[in-house]
Amino acid sequence: MLTLHTADHSPETAVLIDGATIVAVAPYEELTTAAPEARLRRWPGILTPGLLNPYAPELLESTYHPDPREAAELGTAPITGERARDLFRTDPTRLGASARRGVQRMLAHGTVAVAGQLNSRAAADAVRRAGLAVGQRPPRLPGPPSLSPRPLILLPPLTAGGPARFAVFDVEDRAALVAQGAATCVATVLAGRLLYRRR
Repeated sequence: MLTLHTADHSPETAVLIDGATIVAVAPYEELTTAAPEARLRRWPGILTPGLLNPYAPELLESTYHPDPREAAELGTAPITGERARDLFRTDPTRLGASARRGVQRMLAHGTVAVAGQLNSRAAADAVRRAGLAVGQRPPRLPGPPSLSPRPLILLPPLTAGGPARFAVFDVEDRAALVAQGAATCVATVLAGRLLYRRR
């Protein structure tokens, strides 16, 4: 089934997808004329190739992402450092569920690819099941691990025939995305599947 994704501030970069593959990248009016039968998904902001987060090991193996049911005891923010290590030591089975929740948080920040050596099967499985691409980790990492790292690393431009993998951010342009960060994400698509949509 054909689906056309377009964003209000980047109508020149609309994306027509068929399943897991990009059929065309072109201005919205051109694509809606070429494929009037396509299901339309219109987003605020700009449509981008999505982000690579180079901190996969730090965010998925060294950070504990609490279950909402643990909020009263642990809060809702990611837990790092010695406290996270204590939680994993006390109950090693926490790692898999935490990694899955960590991947969901990454998707909510427009992450479509990760980098860094994952040493645990649980974290690697969470990445694989979500369909996140695995990229090359930059030789130098400028800042602390973050769901919205600085600088943001955008993937190469989308092309016809490529994987239907991208993210949409509710900003006016890329300069605003850099200034406001990845928490402005409103949608993340992997293999043609809408895996995150801001409510």
